[in-house]
Amino acid sequence: MRKLAKKRLFIPVFAMVFLLVGTSFKSDFFEIAKQIEIFTTLFKELNMNYVDETNPAELMDSAIKNMLNELDPYTRFLNEQDVEEYKIKNAGEYSGIGALVRSYDDRLLIIEPYKGYPADKAGLKAGDEIIQIGDIKVSDFDDNASELLKGANETKVDITFKRQGQTKNATIKREGVEVDAVPYYSMVDDKTGYVVLSRFNRKASAQTKAAMQDLKGQGAERLILDLRGNPGGLLSEAINVTNLFVPKGELIVTTKSKVKKFNQEYKTKKQPEDLNIPLVVLVNGSSASASEIVSGGLQDLDRAVVMGARSFGKGLVQRPLKLTYGTQLKVTISRYFTPSGRCIQSLDYWNRDEEGNAVRNKDFNKFKTRNGRMVEDGGGVMPDIEIASAKSNSLTDALVNGNIIFDFATYFYYKNQFESTAEFSFTNTDYNEFKNFVSSKDFTFQTETEKLLEEVLNKDDSLLGGNVQNKYKDLLLAVNQGKIEALDSFKAEISKKLEDEIIKRYFYRDGLYDYNLKHDDAILSAVALLADQNKYQAILK
Repeated sequence: MRKLAKKRLFIPVFAMVFLLVGTSFKSDFFEIAKQIEIFTTLFKELNMNYVDETNPAELMDSAIKNMLNELDPYTRFLNEQDVEEYKIKNAGEYSGIGALVRSYDDRLLIIEPYKGYPADKAGLKAGDEIIQIGDIKVSDFDDNASELLKGANETKVDITFKRQGQTKNATIKREGVEVDAVPYYSMVDDKTGYVVLSRFNRKASAQTKAAMQDLKGQGAERLILDLRGNPGGLLSEAINVTNLFVPKGELIVTTKSKVKKFNQEYKTKKQPEDLNIPLVVLVNGSSASASEIVSGGLQDLDRAVVMGARSFGKGLVQRPLKLTYGTQLKVTISRYFTPSGRCIQSLDYWNRDEEGNAVRNKDFNKFKTRNGRMVEDGGGVMPDIEIASAKSNSLTDALVNGNIIFDFATYFYYKNQFESTAEFSFTNTDYNEFKNFVSSKDFTFQTETEKLLEEVLNKDDSLLGGNVQNKYKDLLLAVNQGKIEALDSFKAEISKKLEDEIIKRYFYRDGLYDYNLKHDDAILSAVALLADQNKYQAILK
């Protein structure tokens, strides 16, 4: 009788598990049902008995998101608002003010106003801090205040913002914003075309194809495809972009999962645009996901030379699964593998260190391209030719993540004036001013060496003795001095990031692309390689 009662109790729970999460969870259904019942009971008792009023929706949203944080950063719960954002991102169009905005607790920071769109027309600049939208102060708004900037076409929104210590007001008239997958393309010289593919939304392959056709019409006999900074997007568009350069029926990606229906092979389905045009693909540490499918696939098939710096290393595939009330679970369902069999996933989220951080893969396996060239897995797509200025490191990452480079660009913009990209220059004097700026901001970051040294110093180990402890402290001081000197050691990489950020302030992103055609090390190296077909073919063979 007891067993029968238990079955009757858990049958509805089993049904709920199937409805909500399908077959992607473990097969231990009893344990799943048990934990769901515990959580349901806890949630009910908490909301009924807690001393103050609770918000069940906020509690549940927080509980779900914190649970998913234990997995990987790509598995996310999407509420109704998140689902709409996800659709907009893939569609490549939305209605708003036309600016890249970053959200903080007490302000919104304009990162980049798009040329000709409402924010730009209203006079907003990168570095402006929005502190109020309509009657709502950003610091008083619990959710992401950037959502308040979105709205229907032709509607207006009043904002208050700070610029260089002064408070200003503006009225912005919203309009439709087109997010191009290919924001720029041009001829570098009379025979070399250049295409920037910045994201893999639904427009990616069509816009890349149109750019290629236009450039070939202008005389392009060789091509540079720039995927630097491209965070990825739709898997289907990655296949379609690769298909522009390889035959119909070519295997590009294999996905492997514990769920059989997610084990798939993705092959090209269309006739290619050009099988023979010499091609260089540019990548860097911000080229991820779909960018790595394209660059890794073309590298494995010996269809292109990859140049730049090692890519991000995201070898995981996500799929949105519909839940109830318009919500979704964007869940990592599989790993993907390039044509040679590589999985380029860099971080291991399932075997973390003592601090709970994902461990970076350092043991790489070797694979062979179609022509027998050696390539590796596990840490992103490694370029065939590395470009020093395209590389990143802990110092440059910290300068970017700490907004030091962004803030200096704002400072530089209001101090200097240039009429055209031809006039622009970033001199040694400017770089020295940047170093002084870094010092004035009390910029600090911790290296792996410092972490290890501090861990030893913090241990109460009487065996070390005072003399050894003092030597550890001397080492720490030496490391700190080395970080200051690293501003000179990595001058090329840091200067490149500074120039990119500064030029956008004066001439928008198109101006940066124009400038890069004549000054960017990776583009210039790609042009030189494509002009030397013997060297180009030797790399691929």
